[in-house]
Amino acid sequence: MCEENQTQVTQIRLLGFRGLHKYKPLLFIVFLLTYIFILAGNLLIILLVTTIDHLKTPMFYFLKHLSIADFLITTTIVPVMLDMIFVEEGILPFWGCMIQLYFFGIFGFIQCLLIAVMSYDRYLAICHPLRYSSLMGPDLCLLLVVLSWLLVIGLISSEFIVLIQFDFCGLNHIDQFFCDFGPIVELATSDISNLMLIDFVYSMFGIFLPFVFIITTYFCILFTILKISSALGKRKSFSTCSSHLITVCFYYGTIMTVYVARSDDTTSVGAKYKSLLYTVVTPLMNPIIYSLRNNKIRMATQKLISHIYQNGWKR
Repeated sequence: MCEENQTQVTQIRLLGFRGLHKYKPLLFIVFLLTYIFILAGNLLIILLVTTIDHLKTPMFYFLKHLSIADFLITTTIVPVMLDMIFVEEGILPFWGCMIQLYFFGIFGFIQCLLIAVMSYDRYLAICHPLRYSSLMGPDLCLLLVVLSWLLVIGLISSEFIVLIQFDFCGLNHIDQFFCDFGPIVELATSDISNLMLIDFVYSMFGIFLPFVFIITTYFCILFTILKISSALGKRKSFSTCSSHLITVCFYYGTIMTVYVARSDDTTSVGAKYKSLLYTVVTPLMNPIIYSLRNNKIRMATQKLISHIYQNGWKR
């Protein structure tokens, strides 16, 4: 309970991008165009994988769910951020802020698990090619995706239940453009030691262990590729996992930049702009990586455009 001289927090003030008066129109246009590109790119991948027969493979099935996560995490953050650019700071109801934090946690953690699942798919495809079709069947693909979502929802929900039991009294502003975990927890006037321990353990399960799993699978993939005698065979095997490897490097490089390699600028402008990497830039890279480096995606896109053009021309 709040003390007599303190009031219960009912709103959260997001300080956003203060002090950028001259650049407001430019920032708004850049972020709006980026958001549109993220939505269009990820929705295109979802549409292609859902409708094009030769993309209905395990790798693209997992890619579709990764695109769904990218689409959702961006939609959770960017619309509020766009509104905040012109008003200089955003005001969210306390429970609105908690809900944004809840979904941000789910969509952020699920990305790590889906990338780990994709690495397992690449491991089976390269290290056990003859058994790949029998091992990575539709039932296993569905099971891996469902278990990933259920695990993440369970972890984030249990942590969220602990968080909302805290008292939030007095201060209600955070120097951020969305309701991030660290700044919100700093507003709590209750003892947060147990929550931080829970968050550490959950981060091990949701971020660190998937990363260790990915590294292990890629060591196995590397050893298998090195055993291939022909240079053509090595290039072909490596090309099947190159897009995913770039995705791994970008996702986990961003996580380490934002959350692991924290420095004294955690609450400063520097940390705020680092958060843009995870909330805006990372979801942007998924469609770029797979559209530029994957022939099947490019061919499917051309096929879809040709189909739309021909139908529209006939009409």
